[in-house]
Amino acid sequence: MPLTAKLQAAGISVQHRFEPGDLGWLIHIHGVQNLRDYGFNATHEAYCARIATDFMLDPQPGRSRVWLTKKDGVVNGSVFICERPDNAAQLRLLFVDHSARGLGLGRWLVEEAVRYCREAGFAGVYLWTVEGLDRAKSVYTSLGFVITETKPNQDWREQASEVRYDLALRAV
Repeated sequence: MPLTAKLQAAGISVQHRFEPGDLGWLIHIHGVQNLRDYGFNATHEAYCARIATDFMLDPQPGRSRVWLTKKDGVVNGSVFICERPDNAAQLRLLFVDHSARGLGLGRWLVEEAVRYCREAGFAGVYLWTVEGLDRAKSVYTSLGFVITETKPNQDWREQASEVRYDLALRAV
């Protein structure tokens, strides 16, 4: 699905591969923005770097895919779909930099990722997030994702809970 007219008018573009410098910039904005917004520490930034690096270095990506959004050649958003066992997909690293917020980019990224999962034939898609990310939660629930698990996580900040959301795409 192409970018919305609003996103195109804002100068946003999308690509499905990393170019030199994209990884560093993506991890930088994840680290800085998530510290500012949610108090996440440097361990969270390293966790994001590992996800993105593992994705990039996978010699057999199968149905895994990335959406990197940019403005003026600089990464300002992302979402990853990572193929998992049992015909499942995991949505990872949904992020929109503060400079691109309010344009509907986060919603577009999730909708596009879910659309892709349906087209690719996945039975379902799931994600893990942290309580308190209300903008993302509203997007997930509006698309039919439901909470299936909650567990404590104090790796990234004190008093955090991880939440798993699942969306069935078709009967297994």
